[in-house]
This record gives sequence, structure tokens and C-alpha cells, in this order.
Amino acid sequence: MEPAQPQQDPLTRLALQHLADISVPPPVSWMPQTWGWAMLALVAAALLIVALWRWHRRRVSNRYRREALAELTRMERDLADNTGRAQALEAMPELLKRVALAAWPRDAVASLSGGNWLAFLRQHGGDRSFPEPAARLLDDLEYRSQETRMSVSEDDARMFAAAARRWIEGHSVSA
Repeated sequence: MEPAQPQQDPLTRLALQHLADISVPPPVSWMPQTWGWAMLALVAAALLIVALWRWHRRRVSNRYRREALAELTRMERDLADNTGRAQALEAMPELLKRVALAAWPRDAVASLSGGNWLAFLRQHGGDRSFPEPAARLLDDLEYRSQETRMSVSEDDARMFAAAARRWIEGHSVSA
């Protein structure tokens, strides 16, 4: 059985029949209402385009670094065995020279060797990039035979590879 509805007087019933729903205003437009907001949106879009263009240009100009680091990673995998270590130690100084040739003019880099080459590496990569043991190994690698390169310890080879990685990642090229 349903509960009984209380009786309403006729005046209240009449008032309730003439009630209308609450009117909701139309939704607010997302379009800017003033020129200032439109200009701000244009400036923000222009800044975004400039930032993307600079990022792309930097990415393209550093492609040689990414390729060199990928090649160095492949060489580092070969450092565990003697034959692979000797080949990797032979290829690492060449890789450093190729990176330098990609970043600087040929006439400024191609003729460098020995102490001048090491000074160049330290000047553009910082003294931290090539500590003295790695510098000695770099200076000696081009004159060592295959057998002598095979006798380099794995720890020394990994230290040299780490120094080469630091230089490739961190060398600074003047504009």
C-alpha cells in the first residue's frame, strides 16, 4: 500500500504548475574574446616552432656523436677477449680522429698527432676527459703491434674506452 500524498491547497498546486526549469546560460566559448589573448597564442606558437627548429638543428648537427657512440659501444663489447680487445684498441684512436674531423675543419685536425693531438683532445674535452693513463695509452696505441695491443689489460682498455666516451659526449665545438 502506498503512503498517502498530503493534500495541497489549490493555490500551491497552481503555483507549482507554472514553475519553469532553471535556465542555464550557454557554454563559454574557448575562442579568445580580446586581441591580447590571440597575440599571446601566436607568440606561444612562434616560440614553440623556434624551439622545435633549434632542437631539430641541434639533433642533426650532433648526429656524428650518436653514430660514434654507437660504434664505441660495439667496440666495448669486444674488450673481453684478447683478439677483440686488440682490434678495438686499434680502432678507438681512429674513431676519435673521425669524430674530430666531423666537428672541426680538416686542416685544423688532420695533421695532429702525439702531444699536439692529446692537447687538442684536452682543450676541447676538458682535462677530465683524458686522464694521464688514458693519454699514455692513446699515445702508444698507434705504435704498438697486434701482439702488444693484445697484452693490454681489460681494465686499461675499459678505462681508455670510458675516456673516449667522455670526450665524444662532452667535447665542445666553438661556433
